[in-house]
Amino acid sequence: MRDGFVKVAAGTPAIRVADCRYNAEQIFTLMREAAKQGVKVLALPELCLTGYTCGDLFLQPTLLRGAEEGLATILEATKNLDMVTAVGLPVWNKWDNKLYNCAAVIQSGEILGLVPKTYLPNYGEFYEQRWFASGAGVDAAVPLCGREVSLSDTGLFACGDMPHLVIGVEICEDLWAPEPPSIRAARAGATLILNLSASNETVGKAAYRRSLVAGQSGRLLCGYVYADAGEGESSTDLVFGGHNMIAENGVLLTEQRFAAGLTVSEIDVDRLVYERQRMNTYRGGPGRECRRISFGLDLSDTHLTRPVSPTPFVPADKADRAERCNEILYVAALGLKKRLEHTGAKTAVVGLSGGLDSTLAVLITAVAMQMLQRPATDIIAVTMPCFGTTDRTKSNAVLLAERLGCTLKTIDIGRAVKVHFEDIGQSMSDHDVTFENGQARERTQVLMDIANQTGGLVIGTGDLSELALGWCTYNGDHMSSYAVNAGIPKTLVRHLVSFISDDKEQEDPQLSTVLSDILDTPVSPELLPAIEGQIAQKTEDLVGPYELHDFFLCYAVRWAFPPRKVLRLAEHAFGRSYDRATLLKWEKTFYRRFFSQQFKRSCLPDGPKVGSVTLSPRGDWRMPSDAVAALWMAELEELQ
Repeated sequence: MRDGFVKVAAGTPAIRVADCRYNAEQIFTLMREAAKQGVKVLALPELCLTGYTCGDLFLQPTLLRGAEEGLATILEATKNLDMVTAVGLPVWNKWDNKLYNCAAVIQSGEILGLVPKTYLPNYGEFYEQRWFASGAGVDAAVPLCGREVSLSDTGLFACGDMPHLVIGVEICEDLWAPEPPSIRAARAGATLILNLSASNETVGKAAYRRSLVAGQSGRLLCGYVYADAGEGESSTDLVFGGHNMIAENGVLLTEQRFAAGLTVSEIDVDRLVYERQRMNTYRGGPGRECRRISFGLDLSDTHLTRPVSPTPFVPADKADRAERCNEILYVAALGLKKRLEHTGAKTAVVGLSGGLDSTLAVLITAVAMQMLQRPATDIIAVTMPCFGTTDRTKSNAVLLAERLGCTLKTIDIGRAVKVHFEDIGQSMSDHDVTFENGQARERTQVLMDIANQTGGLVIGTGDLSELALGWCTYNGDHMSSYAVNAGIPKTLVRHLVSFISDDKEQEDPQLSTVLSDILDTPVSPELLPAIEGQIAQKTEDLVGPYELHDFFLCYAVRWAFPPRKVLRLAEHAFGRSYDRATLLKWEKTFYRRFFSQQFKRSCLPDGPKVGSVTLSPRGDWRMPSDAVAALWMAELEELQ
């Protein structure tokens, strides 16, 4: 349970209708199996002690007594388990002479509380109001299993050993209602919602059920565990598929359907609390106070099984990735279109190096020109070879401009840079930072002056990953009139160019070919002299793999995870590719550069936000340029 992770499960026992003794055995056996797997919170289906499909048998005292005896059996059999479990059963309240469809929340052989179902469906195949009363507004103490137990629709269950773990409960139809009880629970602090359900299967219902669960977890910024009835329920008129799901903040972590047993994952309650803190529109609201019932847990390490993508900015599914790429291209182009319209720019000037970033920038610019119904010749593509430029990148830049129909200018800046170096006394044999940055700034000067000549704007090519690391020359490639790539991380830049390459394969095979070769070219600023015609300066050899830095960027900046937790997730995601020492080395590099290079981000040119992370000082990120990284680096040193 370190780092905020809580292992949770939705369980579907194989039951027999109205056979409470048998069902109790199946339930406590499943509970023991869950505990062996390290589960700390378990949700079981609605009315699973009796079976949801008992019909008028719910009015039989014999069944109700059997359910109570079954619960007592479960309590005795699991008294050594500190796992919190929600079990569904009917409960008779002698004080108001009504029967309630309840979730009994139990732990270590004790009943923490009963939560009644609020919304009782009485339409279609459902007849719950025939037997049960709504639990809305109920707050009573009822005798159950030899003790007085709280029966309340406002019960929340709060872990004293892990303050961010607060559990709320709702039952099946409650989620389908316009105002689910989980809304009140979440606003009162619940970070994990358990839903005990008996939702039968009909065509198309699973997709809708899935959208409800994921959507509710997203709206409430919570974890959501949905346990559905399945094997053993009566098939007289209905079929139950045991559609179990676990979701977190809008993302379905795992699901299982048409099978009994456990569906297990981990909920990150610390992440949920951070997101609630960050979103100022998430506030506790008015209404009846929820009652907090405390419990304790043995805090042990949680083995992670939940998916942690090594490329958090890039969807794993090919269709999703294509949709994401198409949307980003369109959004970025819309931003540039607006800027070109607003300024009345006659041209868009792009420095084309033959590398990935400038390729994506000119492709986005081409889409913007199409939106404006302007010719591609209004794009001035400028290639500026110098000391480190290779034939491969220069050729690809020229071919790309020609295939897109841009106006191409080739300006060798070597002579101008040498004159500048002579003016400032910089030796051509000293390949230091001045040698590199002098070329970058000369290129920016050329682009700005051409923009002035043609009444145009300089289109920035630097991406989000470079901004995070400060891997750009201040007032060189750092500067532009409008930075179309500023919200796009490097790992996604590659996929965007690949997406366009695939898309153009039939329509323009030559364009597709040059894009493919650009994708195969090592990432480099080409500021050091080439060695035997080959790129001598490879960015990832110097600052580290971009796939790691994008991963660190997502979890350290977007989610504000501490360095220890970022490393743990990186080990989970990259364990087969990088050892711990390598991950730690590059994570240190990330934090060191991220803090020291903020001054470059404090004066960024405008550029569109296209994803969940941006580093614009006018957008998502506000950070002092002289902030100190000591706390973060100290935590990393402790991980050695």
